[in-house]
Amino acid sequence: MSTTESPSKFYVTWEEFTHKTLELSQKLPKRSWKGLIAITRGGLAPAAIIAQQLNIRNIDTISISSYDDMDQQKKAEIIKTFSQIPENGGEYWLVVDDLVDTGSTLNIVRDILPKAHYATVYAKPKGKSFVDTYISDLSQNTWIVFPWESEWKSLIN
Repeated sequence: MSTTESPSKFYVTWEEFTHKTLELSQKLPKRSWKGLIAITRGGLAPAAIIAQQLNIRNIDTISISSYDDMDQQKKAEIIKTFSQIPENGGEYWLVVDDLVDTGSTLNIVRDILPKAHYATVYAKPKGKSFVDTYISDLSQNTWIVFPWESEWKSLIN
């Protein structure tokens, strides 16, 4: 890919996203999860669906910023960490995000919780090695626009 090539945009509807997240919840290993950690903000929507499907009530978040205001990837940084770091390296904990792109976000969490199970709805080639379970492949050059993102407003108005 050349540096001047712009990414193709892929718009995901709520219906499609919900369907794929339900698929993800069914594909996850059957175990007694100690809890779920959503990577905010993208992981909030799939985490809510998965927690409901798997009857997980112990839910926490970690906020990591890896994109700037211009939607350009930058060095990932932790904005807010867990309320309490799970014991045993996160064993039997489920970490959820909407997408793994390059893996920089998941890598930060994996350094803290190496035994957790990592799940995303979408995965790009550079990030696949950082996720344990995912549903849909995307090309590295695809820019996904989720239904909760502000760009959808301009399509509706």
